[in-house]
Amino acid sequence: MPNLTELLQRWRNDLAAWAIPEYIAAAVTQSPWVLPEQVFARRADRLSADPSGPSYERAWGALDPPGSVLDVGAGAGAACLPLLARCTELTAVDANDRMLALLAERASGHGLEARCVAGDWPRVAPQVAVADLVTCHHVVYNVPDLAPFISALTEHARRLVVIETASTHPLTSLNQLWLRFHGLVRPDRPTAAGLVAILEAMGLRIGVRQWWRPDGADYASAAELTDVTRRRLCLPPERAAEVAAALADLGVSPEHPTDLGSSGREVVTIWWDGQTAS
Repeated sequence: MPNLTELLQRWRNDLAAWAIPEYIAAAVTQSPWVLPEQVFARRADRLSADPSGPSYERAWGALDPPGSVLDVGAGAGAACLPLLARCTELTAVDANDRMLALLAERASGHGLEARCVAGDWPRVAPQVAVADLVTCHHVVYNVPDLAPFISALTEHARRLVVIETASTHPLTSLNQLWLRFHGLVRPDRPTAAGLVAILEAMGLRIGVRQWWRPDGADYASAAELTDVTRRRLCLPPERAAEVAAALADLGVSPEHPTDLGSSGREVVTIWWDGQTAS
């Protein structure tokens, strides 16, 4: 049975394997690590209008009575905005200023002024106050050094920490396209099972629920999805038609385009008690 040190090193190694070979990345001018802000905004709006699922239910229950929320890696607010009816104070942390602006605009529209902190967790953790509930959705696959990241989440929660993440790395679904366009075999790890093993080895008493989040209309058009996918695959704009054809071969409907990288995937909700006394 691997110990915590071994599990953490395996996680780091698995994430490092996702690096794109330099000869592929250097052939294009646009970054493949695209964050389509308009897609994140639509997703936040959709989930706010009709919140559901185990992650929401756990977080909603933790806010009885109403309390403060800290959302780490908040994006446009898909995790925290559905909770505003029970949220007395909202702090959002994200490395992307533009995402935070989208979140702040939406929170303000519901009568709550969010405190937005731009930066990487846990580097900015000392700037952030403890909250009743800490949420962290679809962030951990961007975190090579998990132990301090998780510890800082726990230390900032009075009542509960709720993580949501894909069962496998969210870009695994593009692996067939990497093979098709570049002849490159991409990784299939890490997985949520590895995260669970790390959390348990850290001594946390966690709850786990695996479930399926339905697809949503997060992309305005097939052309928008094609453009994001093309960039993720390090392909130039003139190959957009080939990417569209490849997406069709994978069963993506032009009338209802869904993100192969994150939407409609099997996800896992993980929760545990915070360690800060009220």
